[in-house]
Amino acid sequence: MSLATAELPDDPDALRAFARACQGALKAAEIAVQLTALEIEKLRFQIARLRRMQFGRSSERINRQIEQLELRLEELETAAADDARAEADNAAPPPPERARPRRKPLPGHLPRRDVVHQPADNAACACPACGGKMAQLGEDITEVLDYVPGHFEVIRHVRPKYACAACDAITQAPAPALPTPRGRATPAMLAHLLVAKYCDSLPLYRQAEIYAREGVELDRSTLCDWVGKAAWLLDPVAAKIRAHVFAAAKIHGDDTPVPVLAPGLGRTKTGRLWIYLRDDRPFAGEAPPAAAYIYSPDRGGEHPAAHLASFTGRLQADGYAGFEALYHPARTKPGPIIEVACWAHCRRKIFDVWDATKSPVAREALDRIAAIYVIEAKARFAPPAERVALRTETAPLLDAFFPWIEAALTRLSAKSELAKAFRYIVERRVALSRFVTDGRLEADNNIAENGIRNIAVGRKNYLFAGSDTGGERAASIYTIVQTAKLNGLNPEAYLRDVLTRIADGHPINRITELMPWRIAATSPQPSA
Repeated sequence: MSLATAELPDDPDALRAFARACQGALKAAEIAVQLTALEIEKLRFQIARLRRMQFGRSSERINRQIEQLELRLEELETAAADDARAEADNAAPPPPERARPRRKPLPGHLPRRDVVHQPADNAACACPACGGKMAQLGEDITEVLDYVPGHFEVIRHVRPKYACAACDAITQAPAPALPTPRGRATPAMLAHLLVAKYCDSLPLYRQAEIYAREGVELDRSTLCDWVGKAAWLLDPVAAKIRAHVFAAAKIHGDDTPVPVLAPGLGRTKTGRLWIYLRDDRPFAGEAPPAAAYIYSPDRGGEHPAAHLASFTGRLQADGYAGFEALYHPARTKPGPIIEVACWAHCRRKIFDVWDATKSPVAREALDRIAAIYVIEAKARFAPPAERVALRTETAPLLDAFFPWIEAALTRLSAKSELAKAFRYIVERRVALSRFVTDGRLEADNNIAENGIRNIAVGRKNYLFAGSDTGGERAASIYTIVQTAKLNGLNPEAYLRDVLTRIADGHPINRITELMPWRIAATSPQPSA
């Protein structure tokens, strides 16, 4: 129970102790906010100094330093918005707000569209108190920035105010629902920011530069605030998608390194982004596909153990040692998770040897694996029973392949790369053969590897995540947008729809209705 929600004690001594605890918590929050504000100001100063040096002899190195600092600053400001929204939701004593740039009016050259909100129940014509005639007293106007595919526009929410001539009662429509309190971004604008950042790998400081060229000056800290609050709103959606993934009987798993800015300036560490993907479409299954991304600061085996704590079934993945404890937790008997190995991973190891040495033994191994995939091409998208029937042709190929590899190992140098690749296959003979008799399984883990590819593209443009918190936020948004894609949705249109529903007060106990597969089934998606 938090200090904000604790009941006050009756005992005077306990009450004084409680007051001291509250003061200590508030002081700690104030110090944390002050330290964050100091780091933000320090980063802004360093970026400004580096920009003045940008066109010298070491401009390429300076450009990279600027990008590193910009991303770290972006993460700090986004995290601050995320934390502020969580504090407001928990009704805890708010920490002192850091100084924000003065809010500028939205650009005058953008087209305006009025949305007039009249009072309900004909209250603009007849006084709801006495029935007298109403006269317009004035109006309140709220301008918000909207993004229509291809251009910006401003929506003017106009709320006329009416006064009764007889009893002076005043009536007015309530303020329009917006995703972020006191924010000036529509759901469409927030969706565009998220997709540009997490699908198109455009950091917010670059987006700010692009928008400035269109005459829309948006301070980067404003964009950070919007992204942080939108990510917080979408957290329950990501959590529900992950629960759907881990409820499957068979999932695919993979991970990729993510360079993350470590505390201090100019240094990076390597975090990991994990994917667990549920996709029953290859065996004509009816469950909707979904992808769960989870960030961890390193590749320790405790992370997949925590991710998969509720999962029981078949996990198709590479030979990562951290999974071994999940397959055999007691070392003497199988665990609740059954290993399914990946033929594409095995083939890749052999291909690397053949590509470098043109070894005839490696060539023959590749040809034998290719014969397996000829049969797999016929089995793709067939029901499980039909896949098993087709794979009866695969069984004799495997029965011949494994003894051939064992014989080849006796002729190869034990330290050669090809021998290492062959031993990897022999050690996983059972896991590599499971797909033959289970029509739900695939021959390889390409489904998960395809889900990781967009992250690899992002790293080239992004350079790295700015912090561990940024990695966690990215994992949640990747979970949502990739699942939307898997269900045939335009991720920007999907996010626009979901954020609109959340702003309109969609109840949290009906979060299932916001899942991509539910929206795909009930409403056609406009192009974004």
